Amino acid sequence: METRAPFVVVGAFVLAAIAAVFGFVYWLHNTSGLGPRASYHVQFEGSVPGLLVGAAVLFNGIRVGEVTELGLAPDNPRRVNATILVASTTPVRPDTKVGLEFQGLTGVPVIALEGGTLVANTGAVATLVAEPGAGQGMTQAARDALRKVDSVLTENAGVLKDTIANFKVFSEGLARNTGKLDGIVSGLERMTGATTPPPKITYDLSALQNPGPVGKAINVQWAIPEPTAVAMLETQRFLFSPAQDYPGFSEAMWADALPKLIQARLIESFENYDIAHAPLRVADIGQTDFQVLIDVRRFRIAVDSRPAAEIGLSARIVDKNGKVVASRLFDESESFEKVAPAEAAAAFSNAFGRIAKDMIAWAVPAL
Repeated sequence: METRAPFVVVGAFVLAAIAAVFGFVYWLHNTSGLGPRASYHVQFEGSVPGLLVGAAVLFNGIRVGEVTELGLAPDNPRRVNATILVASTTPVRPDTKVGLEFQGLTGVPVIALEGGTLVANTGAVATLVAEPGAGQGMTQAARDALRKVDSVLTENAGVLKDTIANFKVFSEGLARNTGKLDGIVSGLERMTGATTPPPKITYDLSALQNPGPVGKAINVQWAIPEPTAVAMLETQRFLFSPAQDYPGFSEAMWADALPKLIQARLIESFENYDIAHAPLRVADIGQTDFQVLIDVRRFRIAVDSRPAAEIGLSARIVDKNGKVVASRLFDESESFEKVAPAEAAAAFSNAFGRIAKDMIAWAVPAL
């Protein structure tokens, strides 16, 4: 007896553990616990692909029960009857909507209940009728839609063919009469007084052509990056101080945005001084020994009294360690007689030429 007692205890413990596991699994699967349940019959018109006994029942997305029975209606071959068991506290009403949802990557079907507008329970609900097509999946819906499209195309094949043929004839007619259409449009413009905008006239900034004889040789690798400027100066338009409109300047524009144009003409001026040791753009080379950093402060036409082209630049020579070797401000202005684009561009070139000459005389010894 003494040797058998431990086996009885062990066996009882194992049975209790197995019962506990089954009980836990049942409780986990049945989210409404062991409380009171209510049973409802659900009618589906059409197929319910993949729905099984034990499938979950959701109410507004919350699991409230499961499917307990599935079967075909004997009096209607298109109907599927289901019995669901849900928590008695679930607010099922006569206007509760019933559908079929597919969850997860594998598309597991569940019965989805959606609350209606009735708040109070007006009586026992014996049967819930699903909406037509509630069991239709995405694949089947796509097939039905394509079937309808195919049917429409088949019924109207002749009309579509004639329409495409008419479009072809129309496009060929347009191609043959393009010249005539241009004439018609031009005539309409003349008749309505519409005018095409005048073409843009581009002006360039002249570099310093004769900087003088080469003095000190530059034996370092250096560059002039694109100058910095406020947003107002990032433009190709002629700027005025004070700002106003003058005839002819709406069609006038510089050959490039002002910072890029100044960079290009400064590099060209240094090339005219010493082509063998001229600066490059930073994008053209890697690490350089020195950089001349330019900031555009002014590039405008002053019209307070006599019109004048004003240019203001600040320059710094910085070594590869970021140390400022030299710095200087360059300001020049050039008066002109008539406020016109050609005269203004010539005045800017003259003022820029003096700045370029002073910058060469300043930068070469510092490098």
